Amino acid sequence: MVNRLSGKNTIITGAAGGIGIETAIQFAIEGANVLLSDINEAGLQKAVEQVKSFLTPELKESLKIEYKVADVSNEEQVKALVAHVESWGGVDVMFNNAGIMHPADDNVLNTENKIWDLTQAINVKGVFYGCKYAIGSILANGKTKASIINTGSFVALMGAATPQIAYTTSKGAVLAMTHELAICYAKQGIRVNALCPGPLNTPLLQEFLDTEDKKVRRTVHLPTGRFGEAIEQAKAVVFLASDESSYITGQDFMVDGGLTKSYVTSLGVPPTGPENMVFGK
Repeated sequence: MVNRLSGKNTIITGAAGGIGIETAIQFAIEGANVLLSDINEAGLQKAVEQVKSFLTPELKESLKIEYKVADVSNEEQVKALVAHVESWGGVDVMFNNAGIMHPADDNVLNTENKIWDLTQAINVKGVFYGCKYAIGSILANGKTKASIINTGSFVALMGAATPQIAYTTSKGAVLAMTHELAICYAKQGIRVNALCPGPLNTPLLQEFLDTEDKKVRRTVHLPTGRFGEAIEQAKAVVFLASDESSYITGQDFMVDGGLTKSYVTSLGVPPTGPENMVFGK
């Protein structure tokens, strides 16, 4: 199916890689104008060219595929993102995807205040600012079909296999914020949902899983036996952004390969890898 987002003005934060760039590609293919944002300008420039490489000549000519550097923890910079899209006619879809998982994020005893504060500033404040200014634009332009998608995580619902207290807490806050906003603005036609990915094969997670033990402790819990791919998340975001999901709001949209519905036990074999673990037994 194509043109599910035809004519919609969209903003994607954290768009220089991972889920963000894959979603930008899918949004554009579906006919959306896309403003890509990230703190990495060089990455954004490459991302814009990558998005355009997937488009037909007609779409390249008709769509706005642009970028703007922004630190989502800075309110004025997020405000400027939305102001940029005002010139297009206002926001229809806001994908608050930017986030960090700091390698120094650990258990509650070892995580330093500066790591905690940085994580909350980007992962929570950044989503708050994105929602605040996107909703303001949507209401000001009288749009009655709008969608906000916030990137949460499965860890907000069940905890993580490896300690990451700041990240897990931040994603719990994102889910709570999503639920609140969905209820507050449902009657105005603004849907707010949280995408909850399982562990993904993206640089963000792979940088964190810097030892074989950490990787095994993650993959052993996955019924599929593999990490998810960013494109699989992007396709879910397209659905949540489109009118196909018109009666879906306030949801924790799990795209996790069944992780949150599974359990795993060892058969007593040497713990040399996921192949020695059995799911659902």
